[in-house]
Amino acid sequence: MAVATLGSRIAGFVRLVVLASALGLGSRLLDSYNVANTLPNAVYELVVGGAMASVVVPLLARAALSEPDDGVVYAQRLLSLMVYGLGAVTVVAMVSVPWLVEVYTPGFTGEQRELAVVFSLFFLPQILFYGVSATAGAVLNIRGRFAAPMWAPLVNSLIVIAVAVVYLLIGGANSIESITPAHLLLLAVGTTAGVFAQMALVVWALARSGFALRPRLDPRGIGIRRIGRLGGWVLVSVVAAQVLLAAATRAASVSGPGGISAYQNAFAVFQMPFAVIALSVMTAMLPRLSRYAAHLDHRQITEDLSRAIRLAVVALAPIAAAMLVLGPQIATVLFAYGRSSPSAITLLGAVVATFGVALVPFTGYMILQRGFYALQDTKTPALITAAVTVVGVAGCLAATWLLPRADIVVGIPLAYAAAYTTGLIAAAAILRRRLGRIDGNRLLRTHVRVAVAAGVAGSCAAATTSALTPQVGSGVNAALLMLSVAGVVGTATYVAVARLVRLTELQQLVATALAGIRTG
Repeated sequence: MAVATLGSRIAGFVRLVVLASALGLGSRLLDSYNVANTLPNAVYELVVGGAMASVVVPLLARAALSEPDDGVVYAQRLLSLMVYGLGAVTVVAMVSVPWLVEVYTPGFTGEQRELAVVFSLFFLPQILFYGVSATAGAVLNIRGRFAAPMWAPLVNSLIVIAVAVVYLLIGGANSIESITPAHLLLLAVGTTAGVFAQMALVVWALARSGFALRPRLDPRGIGIRRIGRLGGWVLVSVVAAQVLLAAATRAASVSGPGGISAYQNAFAVFQMPFAVIALSVMTAMLPRLSRYAAHLDHRQITEDLSRAIRLAVVALAPIAAAMLVLGPQIATVLFAYGRSSPSAITLLGAVVATFGVALVPFTGYMILQRGFYALQDTKTPALITAAVTVVGVAGCLAATWLLPRADIVVGIPLAYAAAYTTGLIAAAAILRRRLGRIDGNRLLRTHVRVAVAAGVAGSCAAATTSALTPQVGSGVNAALLMLSVAGVVGTATYVAVARLVRLTELQQLVATALAGIRTG
């Protein structure tokens, strides 16, 4: 599972890089493609995605334990409901596609918007494919089979990577004016084929497990009202998150050509360290938190939350500093290929650097949310997420009003940082009142020591980059050299200063990682 998840994430990132190379980072064509490719994910998340793990999976598990047929009929009815329901949602979305595109693209030209609408008509059937894939994957997990759902996203990414490479090799256009119907069909059909293959692999694995793929026309007995009741507050969280995404995308579209691609690719860079490090911490932590909550052991809940935040911050703060200092080099090494324009790479580097400010508060906020979930409270994190969205949307609007047009997209990460800092403070205050304490003194001491170590390390990395720039010039090789040398200098400095200020959590983090490697 770990290998498949890591492989899927790496392939997903390579997919972004190859698409940027083929369509041209900074081009209006790539912006139109990216907006259209955002829509099926957004609609799917709004309709069912947020409730999948928190509502649907527990209901499937309960049916498997309580039903005489091990929940097979229940799973068949649920899978059938997904097909019928999401099929109808897909049709409605395709009819509404001009309005949906308009929501995300106030800064687009008429030509850009028309192309995004055409792409969306091909992409929106992915809503149904995502839903069937997720539901079939959940049934497989309940039946003790985990491989196919983990590997399926990798298949999706590999197909899209192949499509982008073919597009580049046949001389596909990198502008809206010169794209041909054949090029458009290759991109549109190929992208949706990737999601279809992801679904097909999971459904095939489900059939191979002995599960009968039998449609059930009658959804009675599935507990639709119960699903709606349980998923109500989860839906609030999902809607709030999608509103913030829409506001950020709108602001990026106003920033001019390449704004949306710069925002989305920088956000992907921002998410990678969180996904690899913080999600691992949270995955290991949540079952333990749930057991402590069941025994009303608030002291242990506080201790685990505190430890998770401290370890995650120690690991992610130097990465945040590296993003802040080395954003241009990171953007160049990852995306300066093919048809990507130098100005688009410069803009992307600035957005990556600014996203470094948001990494630590975002991580702390996400970890504290797990505390509420362990206490079986979905209402409070939903309300906090709504507040986060209000602050984030206000920040995006402020960036639109106050910054020069070309710099609006650089202001979006600052809006995220303000929003998630607000969420972190609110979650900590409420949990402190709920649990009696939140280990604030130790958390504050750790954050101060981390800030000192990361600040000194970042300053040394910045000085190294400044000294190297006149010597090595520009380009991918120069950026890779600067990134490597500054990374080594920054890492060594961070470790040295951490020892001087007695940042014991760094030793704990290293010991935990080594123990995990030995166990693996």
